[in-house]
Amino acid sequence: MVKKNTDKNSASQGQKTIALNKTARHEYHLEARFEAGISLQGWELKAIRAGRLAMSESYAVVKGGEILWFGAQITPLLSASTHVIADDRRTRKLLLHRHEIDKLVGKVERDGYTLIPTACYWKGNKVKLEIALAKGKQAHDKRQANKDRDWQREQQRVMRRHNKNA
Repeated sequence: MVKKNTDKNSASQGQKTIALNKTARHEYHLEARFEAGISLQGWELKAIRAGRLAMSESYAVVKGGEILWFGAQITPLLSASTHVIADDRRTRKLLLHRHEIDKLVGKVERDGYTLIPTACYWKGNKVKLEIALAKGKQAHDKRQANKDRDWQREQQRVMRRHNKNA
């Protein structure tokens, strides 16, 4: 007997992660996050469904009043149609509201921020990209973040040991 999934937060109902950019949090101070749609071709969507997206070296750029996604690699499937020439690293347009684009253009051009993709996920039957407004970290910032993380871990170990003995 097959049981239907009735959980409200299940992957079929809500968001399912496709790819994460795990190095973004280590390399940058992430300030604000925006959800953007992606202009994709049919073969790209099929490849993403098969899990062939690599976005670790990707970034977003403001060009001509549009936001473009560079460096993401979507490897085409072997069964892709023969009449389409698949470019796995092509530039893709990100779809945002005009007021969001204007806000991002101002921050990037005047304040020196950069746009970093942090996650790609399904929202319903559409692929969404989460981009973050970020500033690069210096080497001493990264060392301090590592020290803080190690200190938090040590505190948790001590508390577990203390609660176990009590």
